[in-house]
Amino acid sequence: MTDTKTARKGFSTRAIHHAYDPYAGHGSLNPPVYLSSTYTFPTVEDGAARFAGEQAGFVYSRVGNPTTVLLEQRIADLEGGEAALVTASGMGATTSLLWTLLQPGDEIIADKTLYGCTFGFFNHGLAKFGVKITHIDLTVPANLERAINTATKLVFFESPANPNMRLVDIAAIAAIAHRHDAKVVVDNTYCTPYLQRPIELGADYVVHSATKYLGGHGDLIAGAIVGPKESLDQVRFYGIKDMTGAVLSSQDAFLVLRGIKTLSLRMHRHTENAQGIAEFLANHPKVAVCHYPGLPSFPQLELARRQMKLPGGMIAFELKGGIEAGRRFMNALQLVTRAVSLGDAESLAQHPASMTHSFYTPEERAAHMISEGLVRISAGLEDLEDLLADIEQALVVA
Repeated sequence: MTDTKTARKGFSTRAIHHAYDPYAGHGSLNPPVYLSSTYTFPTVEDGAARFAGEQAGFVYSRVGNPTTVLLEQRIADLEGGEAALVTASGMGATTSLLWTLLQPGDEIIADKTLYGCTFGFFNHGLAKFGVKITHIDLTVPANLERAINTATKLVFFESPANPNMRLVDIAAIAAIAHRHDAKVVVDNTYCTPYLQRPIELGADYVVHSATKYLGGHGDLIAGAIVGPKESLDQVRFYGIKDMTGAVLSSQDAFLVLRGIKTLSLRMHRHTENAQGIAEFLANHPKVAVCHYPGLPSFPQLELARRQMKLPGGMIAFELKGGIEAGRRFMNALQLVTRAVSLGDAESLAQHPASMTHSFYTPEERAAHMISEGLVRISAGLEDLEDLLADIEQALVVA
C-alpha cells in the first residue's frame, strides 16, 4: 500500500504513521482494535466475490482483520518488502511459510547455527515429510556454491545467528542462491528492520519473532513474514488458513503496533548498553572471547558495518570455565534476569548448554558451534552502570 502521507519519510515517522489516517477512524489517534471473528456481506453476491478474491473486504479473521492488516502494511513498509503477513508466533511465521513453499523431495540448505525451535522444525518436522535438510557453514559463501543443487529450493539462515552471533553475508548468499533458482529466507529477529533490511540486500523473504524487539515489552507472542505479495497470499490462504492456523489476535497486533512506534529509540539504547557490556566482557580475565559486532576484535566487523546500521542489543561470550562456570555465573545474577527470550526492556541472560540447548549432547553443541561456557545476554534498557555492576559481581564466582 502506498501512503502518500508517509512516502519518502524517515523510518520513525513511518513506524508511527504509515497506513493509518486518524480521521478515517473517527479521529482516534490510535488505530481501533477490531474484535470480530467474522464479517458481514451486503449481499450474497458480495460474499461470493470476496470468497473468490474478486472483491476487497474481510470474510473471517483467520485470513484477515483490519487491525492485523494495518500491522502488516507497516511491517512491510519498514522492511522494504512488497507485502507482509503477521502470525501468532515467530515459529508460526516460519512454519506457515515453509509448509507453503516446500514439498517432499525438496531440500533446504540452512546454516549450522539456528534458533533451537527452528532446528527442531527442520530436522524433526519437515524431514519427517520428505524434505531434505542440509546444514553447512554459510558464513563462507563458497560452501553454498559447493552444496547447492537442483533439489535446493530454499536457503535459510539468521544473521546474527542465535545464540553465537555469527554473521552471514546476505547479498553474497542471495546472489549464489538466485543463480540456482533457490529462494533465500532470513530470520531478522535480532536486528529488526531498523538495523538491517535483508530484502534490500537480495533476500526473498524475511521472518520475525515479533515477540522480541518489535513488541519490545515481553507482553505478547507474535510473528511476521515479509515477501512478495502473490506468494504471501498463498501463505495466508494455505499455510495459515489450512495448515498451521497460526492467527495473530487483533489485541496482540495492536500491542506490536504500539511497540513499533518506539523501535528506533529502543534499538539505540539496547545497542548502547550492549556495546558497554561487550567492551567490559572482552577485557575480563574469566572471559575467553566476547562475540559482538561492535567490537574491534569481532572477526566479521567489516561485514557487520556493511549490512547492519548498528551492532544491536545481543551479546554472546564464552567463559573459560565451561559449563559449570556458565551455571555459576547465571545463578549469581541479581539484576539481569535468567530467561530465554530477548528484546525486552529488561536485560535477560541465558546459558544454552543448561537451558535452550540442554537436550543436545556436548558433541552436538560443538557441531553447531555452541560452546559449553557460552552465555547470551539481551541488553535491556536499564542504566548501564547497574548492569555492569551486576555482571561484574556474577563473574567473581563464575
